[in-house]
Amino acid sequence: MSIEIKLPEIADNVTTAVVLEVLVKKGDTVKADDVLAEMESDKASFELPSEAAGVVKEVKVSEGQQVKVGEVMFIIDTEAAGSKDEKAEEKTPEKPAEKPEEKKAEEAPKEEPKESAKDEKPQPEAKEEPEQQVSYVSAAHVPASPAVRRLARELGIDITQIKGSGPNERVVEDDVKAFTKKVVQSKASGAGAGVIQDDFQLPDFSKMGEVRREKMDTIRKITAKAMAGSWQNIPHVFQFDKADITELEKFRKDYSKLVEKKGAKLTVTAILLKLSAIALKTHPKFNASIDMKNEVIIYKEFVNIGVAVDTDRGLLVPVIRDVDKKSITDLSLELNELAEKARTKKIKPDELQGANFTISNLGGIGGTNFTPIVNRPAVAILGVSRSQIEPVFIDGEFKPRMILPLSLSYDHRLIDGADGARFLRWLVEAMQNPLLTMF
Repeated sequence: MSIEIKLPEIADNVTTAVVLEVLVKKGDTVKADDVLAEMESDKASFELPSEAAGVVKEVKVSEGQQVKVGEVMFIIDTEAAGSKDEKAEEKTPEKPAEKPEEKKAEEAPKEEPKESAKDEKPQPEAKEEPEQQVSYVSAAHVPASPAVRRLARELGIDITQIKGSGPNERVVEDDVKAFTKKVVQSKASGAGAGVIQDDFQLPDFSKMGEVRREKMDTIRKITAKAMAGSWQNIPHVFQFDKADITELEKFRKDYSKLVEKKGAKLTVTAILLKLSAIALKTHPKFNASIDMKNEVIIYKEFVNIGVAVDTDRGLLVPVIRDVDKKSITDLSLELNELAEKARTKKIKPDELQGANFTISNLGGIGGTNFTPIVNRPAVAILGVSRSQIEPVFIDGEFKPRMILPLSLSYDHRLIDGADGARFLRWLVEAMQNPLLTMF
């Protein structure tokens, strides 16, 4: 006997729903109440369960398809399930019949099992592997509601790694939160990211065309783990603003020759280093770190700022120490020196550590805005994009002004939205009046 699984009535005035995921295929055996598909209407997300046990005879929908209420989505053959169960029952009596003969043969050498039991300690591991392999092949086959799946995606968690505590090992919200907490508290710095990345099965790209494989170098591996760890553990907020740097550019050009005599170049980044140091002193939360284990905020009385440098080996972040105690000329010289060391592979490990705050300037490459990732244990990073001339309405008329886009990423566990807006606004106003700020 075959039964039709139709899209049921969802809610008042809702006549259609979209198929988010189809969780079964033709030939799959299902039980009553097993989820066949995830659906979404303009009211909510929901699951479509099977009304009876059986074998999927036909799948009449696909992902992304819009389905009307009452439309047939699946056909389940209930007799096929019964015949399979009967065959299983016929086979099970045969096993007990064989066991008595096996026992007779094994009754004499009783000592062997005891000795082999000691030697066979690895057996539990062999048993555990099949249990893990029996787990669902993909996230689509994990029993979980759309809301739980969405939560896992938002937290960056691979739902196939979670053992469900609900009925029939169904993954519930508490399971996702508990798993996330374990990842966050893991002592290994890259452990959380490893769980996600290592278990993701890539397709065989060579079947699609020619490929070239290249091992990650040390810097890329360190960067990948650090960024994944920061992204997974830090609730990011991104704040954007624009600074009118017309006067700053005049200031930079006026003083550039003085700095050039010392052997360096006066850049916007060097000026930003000085202004950021003052900003960090004015807004101490941005110069702090969080100790979540002990629930303590660590405020730093020193100001070390990292500056992202693009090299042929990848992104490196040399750290300039005690920025607040140095002149713009000194900062320009040190910035130039460290950037050159980074590009020529002469930089030392300790020159890449200890940043309280980071500046990432992509203005030389281009772009209007970007959202850099906070690098733990810092709580904020400043992104600088390319400046350009824009018309600004001043004193009743439009005037050409040099405008610089800025983006601030910060850790929402410590820094609130109002704090982020104030910090970036302070920095914008400082760039628009550099002389008043620095003297």
